[in-house]
Amino acid sequence: MRFSTLMPILLAAGVAQAQFGGGNNGGNNNNGQNGQNGQNNGQNNGQNNGQNNGQNNGQNNGQNNGQNNGGNNNNNNNGGNNNNLALNPANVQDASKNDGLAQAEQGQAASATDGANFINFCTGKTLTNGLQVKGGSCNGIPMGDIPSTQNMVSAIMINPKNGDNIQANQAINFQVQIANLVAGTFTNPDITYYAAPQSLQGGKVIGHTHFTVQDLGNNINPTQPLDAQKFAFFKGVNDAGNGNGLLSANLADGLPAGNYRVCTMTSAANHQFVTMPVAQRGAQDDCVRFTVGGNGGNNNGGNQNGQQNGQQGGQQNGQQGGQQNGQQGGQQNGQQGGQQNGQQGGQQGGQQGGQQGGQGGGRRGRGRFGRFGRKRFATRDFIA
Repeated sequence: MRFSTLMPILLAAGVAQAQFGGGNNGGNNNNGQNGQNGQNNGQNNGQNNGQNNGQNNGQNNGQNNGQNNGGNNNNNNNGGNNNNLALNPANVQDASKNDGLAQAEQGQAASATDGANFINFCTGKTLTNGLQVKGGSCNGIPMGDIPSTQNMVSAIMINPKNGDNIQANQAINFQVQIANLVAGTFTNPDITYYAAPQSLQGGKVIGHTHFTVQDLGNNINPTQPLDAQKFAFFKGVNDAGNGNGLLSANLADGLPAGNYRVCTMTSAANHQFVTMPVAQRGAQDDCVRFTVGGNGGNNNGGNQNGQQNGQQGGQQNGQQGGQQNGQQGGQQNGQQGGQQNGQQGGQQGGQQGGQQGGQGGGRRGRGRFGRFGRKRFATRDFIA
């Protein structure tokens, strides 16, 4: 073959190779780029998917673990969180967001509000932290379990009864009958005061009661509130009594003569007053007033049959037959049969049983069981 003929053939083959071979290589190069892009996409997708999955899994696992742990801890600790400091959203009560004024009656006040159920209410304040803080404190422990209306606590004093008179300085056995209290649970008041919520057993509050006795002074019906820091006797009852609601506390030394009030204070296990389900109800505690060393009334003068100041039959100033100042038949001052000035039977002017003019009262308002200058009874120490 002639050279002149071969050259055009070689040139044509070169062009074809350039076109097709270059195309293939270009395709291969593109494939390489695509491979790199695929790798990049794989890495990016892997990273993104990993992050997304990690987040989702973390959230899901966190929620599931939180719920499961919360459930387990609740079962193990009677509703406690076992050091879980986060508020479970299922426990948020929406009522705390409402101040109540939209449905309020005239005279009702707005409620404080908080979207997180006041879990941080005590921030910056002195915490109670299980102590009896005399200077005041803030307690963040929830109220706890609340009984039904069929299981509300109710108490009645058995001894003493209202108006009883008790001999001075003789033992007194205070007794109260309480309904719907699982009595006998009394936590350490020095380090667990208000430190746990109220709890129920069989629908009834678990707790205990106290007796507190205060001196009413010279009047069994005072018009001024008593000083809550002063008491003649205080006793927390940490046993179950007779097992049927009858609880008691004995004061071996008794009380000196005077006028007194005894009240019960019924509490949950950690000493907070029992919490009830409704506002309109009877009181959960009881109080009675009694005298010691007297004849009742105001403990400053006998009434009816007193020896000196009594009414009806007293010796000096009695009513109906007295000797000096009585009414009806007296000797000196009586009217209709008296000797001097009495009205119907007195001796010196008394009217129906007074001592020289008092009616059923005592000499200067005091009976033979009066205090006669004795020192006032000193407050007794707290008895837990």
